[in-house]
Amino acid sequence: MKHIILYIVAIGLLFSYQETRCHEYRADVIIYGGTSAAITAAVQAKKSGKSVIVVSPDTHLGGLSSGGLGFTDTGDKSVIGGLARDFYHRVYRHYQDSVAWRWQRQSEYGNKGQGTPAIDGNERTMWIFEPHVAERVFEDYVKEYDLEVRREEWLDREKGVLKEGGRIVSITTLSGNTYVGKMFIDATYEGDLLAAAGVSYHVGREANSVYGERWNGVQTGVLHHQHWFRHDISPYVVPGDRNSGLLYGVSVDDPGVYGTGDHRVQAYCFRMCLSSHPDNRVPFTKPDNYSPDNYELLARVFASGWRETFHKFDPIPNRKTDTNNHGPFSTDFIGMNYDYPEAGYQRRKEIIKEHEEYQKGLMYFLANDPKVPKEVRNEMAKWGLAKDEFIDNGHWPHQLYIREARRMVGQHVMTEHDTFSEREISDPVGMGSYTLDSHNVQRYVKADGYVQNEGDIGVKPKKGPYKISYGSLVPQKRECTNLLVPVCVSSSHIAFGSIRMEPVFMILGQSAAAAASLAIDEGTGVQDVSYAKLQKILLECKQVLSKP
Repeated sequence: MKHIILYIVAIGLLFSYQETRCHEYRADVIIYGGTSAAITAAVQAKKSGKSVIVVSPDTHLGGLSSGGLGFTDTGDKSVIGGLARDFYHRVYRHYQDSVAWRWQRQSEYGNKGQGTPAIDGNERTMWIFEPHVAERVFEDYVKEYDLEVRREEWLDREKGVLKEGGRIVSITTLSGNTYVGKMFIDATYEGDLLAAAGVSYHVGREANSVYGERWNGVQTGVLHHQHWFRHDISPYVVPGDRNSGLLYGVSVDDPGVYGTGDHRVQAYCFRMCLSSHPDNRVPFTKPDNYSPDNYELLARVFASGWRETFHKFDPIPNRKTDTNNHGPFSTDFIGMNYDYPEAGYQRRKEIIKEHEEYQKGLMYFLANDPKVPKEVRNEMAKWGLAKDEFIDNGHWPHQLYIREARRMVGQHVMTEHDTFSEREISDPVGMGSYTLDSHNVQRYVKADGYVQNEGDIGVKPKKGPYKISYGSLVPQKRECTNLLVPVCVSSSHIAFGSIRMEPVFMILGQSAAAAASLAIDEGTGVQDVSYAKLQKILLECKQVLSKP
C-alpha cells in the first residue's frame, strides 16, 4: 500500500510540474519578439484597450536600440512621430538630470549627431544615448503600461504555429507554453513567426529585373562610402602568388554578374560600446581561437597608408562610443552570415559566437599586434569595453546587428521606386528618410588579382522623406489574415536598406498594433481594415504620414 501511495504522489507531482511549465496564455494581441518595434506595438495595443502579451526570445528588451546602436540613424527627424518620438523625448529627459553625466560633464560632450544636433532642445528630444539608458526606457514602458512580457520564450519553428482557415490560432514555444490570440505581430529581426506561419518571404538580393530597380542585386564595381579597398592589395597568403591560397575572409567564389540576384545578405557586426575613461574601461583581451593571421589583410591595408581606424568611434554620452564598421576591413564580418536568416537556433548561436570572436580578435589585434602602426596601437590603448554597460554579458553587446534577414513578400512590396517617391502610396502608416544603405555583402578577388569588397551602397531618397505603405506590413490575404510584420517588412533588399532603421521600426510597430486593434474591433482580417479609420487613429497618435 505504501508503494502505491508513493506512486500516486509521484504521478501527481509530475503532472503538477508539467502544469507549472506548460501553460496556455490568451490575449487579444500576441507579439513575438523583444525589439523596439515589439515594445511600441505592445504599448499601442494597451492604449487601444486591448490585452497584449509580448513573447520575447530575449531577456533584454529593445533590440539594437538598447544593444549598442546609440548613435541613432535618423535621417529626417521631422517625420519621426508617435511613440518613437516619445522614446527619444524620454531619453532627453534622462540626460537633463546632472546625475546622468557620471563620467563626463554635459558641456564636454558637445552636440554631435548625424547631420543634426544630438540633443534638440527645441523639440525636447535626444537622439544619441548609452545602451543602458535605452533599455531603462523600454523597461519603463513595461511598468507604466503593465505589459505582460514572457522572456526567454523561443518559438517552436517546426510545429509551434497552429492555423485554421488562414488565421493563426496560437503559437507554442520550445518551453511548451502556448499563446492564443486574435491578432499576431512578428516583431523579430529574423521573421521567424511569418516563416513558420507559411507566409512568403525572400532572403538575399533580388535581381534588378524583378522590380525594375537599379541598386539591387550584385553591385560589382559600385563603390560608395569608404568601405572598399582604395589601393591594390593582394589577397593571397604570399602576396601575388595565386598558388599560396587566400587570406582569411576572402571568398573563392565568383562575385556574380552585375544586377543579378543572389542568396547573400549584407554583413553583420556588434555595435560596441567603448569607453576612454580610465575608471570605466575594460582592456581588450585575447579571445578564444584568436589568430593574428585572420587580420593579415588589415595589416596590408595599414601598410598601404590607410589611417581611418577611429572614424566611426561615434561619441555617445559619458566618454563612450557607438563603434561601427568603417573602412575596407573592419567590424563587419563580411560573408560569414549567409545561412543565419534560416538557420536553426543552435547554428545561429554559433554564428553569433563566431562574430563575437572575430570582433574581439580585431580589437585585440589593433591594440597589440606589431603589424599595426604604433600611433594606432597607442590610440587603441586609450579605449576598452565600457565597464558599466552589458554587465551581465562581460560588457559585450547582447544583440548582434542583424541588418537584414528574411523580408516578407506581402500585399505591397516596397522598392527603390517607393523610396524615391516615384509612385504614389495611398495608405501610409509611417515615413522613412534614411539613405538606401547596404553594407558590404562579399569580399572577392578581382580579375586583376587584387581584393575588393562588394555590396556597399549609399543612395539618398531623391525627394526626401517617403511614405511606407500599410500593405508592406501585411501578408498576402490568401496566406494569413491576422498577422502583421513591422520589422521584416515586405520590401526589396535595397528599399529595406533605408527602412531598416530603429526609429522606423518603432513607428511601424505602433502602426501595426493600431491596425491589429482596429481589425479586432471591425471583425475583419488585417487586409480589410478601413484605412480611413486607421489613418485617423494614427494621426491622433501623432504619427507622421506625410512630409510636414
